[in-house]
Amino acid sequence: MQNLSVDRLIIGFDRALRTISAQHRSSRPDPDAGMSEAALSDEEKRHAAGLMRVNHVGEICAQALYDAQGAFSQTPEVARELAHCGVEEEDHLAWTARRLKELNSRPSLLNPFWYAGAYTCGVIAAKCGDAASLGFVVETEKQVEAHLAGHLSELPEQDLKSRAIVEQMRVDEISHGATAQSLGASETPLPVRMLMKGMAKVMTTTAYHI
Repeated sequence: MQNLSVDRLIIGFDRALRTISAQHRSSRPDPDAGMSEAALSDEEKRHAAGLMRVNHVGEICAQALYDAQGAFSQTPEVARELAHCGVEEEDHLAWTARRLKELNSRPSLLNPFWYAGAYTCGVIAAKCGDAASLGFVVETEKQVEAHLAGHLSELPEQDLKSRAIVEQMRVDEISHGATAQSLGASETPLPVRMLMKGMAKVMTTTAYHI
């Protein structure tokens, strides 16, 4: 049992390092494959980069949440589904990291902080039981989907590459929420939902700049 705990700790630490250092690779074709780079003004490029940095942070948090909730889930079925969703979130992480480079920008300097905070939330959710943990996933994905829809309205119309990435991410988040719902998610209490929105607001506002 002790060796199992040590192995889990080592694996978790390795995943955290790879996530924070943006070493993940996409397992699916890039949504913007074959699209030409648009002519963007300096202001448009800075804004697109800020939005994609926020999205990249969101994927850092998603990796932490799914890692924690999967590791502490109470049934193998839930753990498998969370792992599957986590793989698709790795694609998002790779896509947003690459897009930031193409926009001559960088990930958030606070990524270790974002990961640690999200992992802690994931552990707490998992310890409340699978139904509550899945409910947390449903609410998270609902808020992320709305946030991505907002970015689609803000991104420059001609930035088809960024828009293609964000749209595929939005589709995937809807699917993840539906999967969690089908596995028996319970409704997240209103105070928790409001706290999640408040935390997300702090994260998105800060990550846009830092």
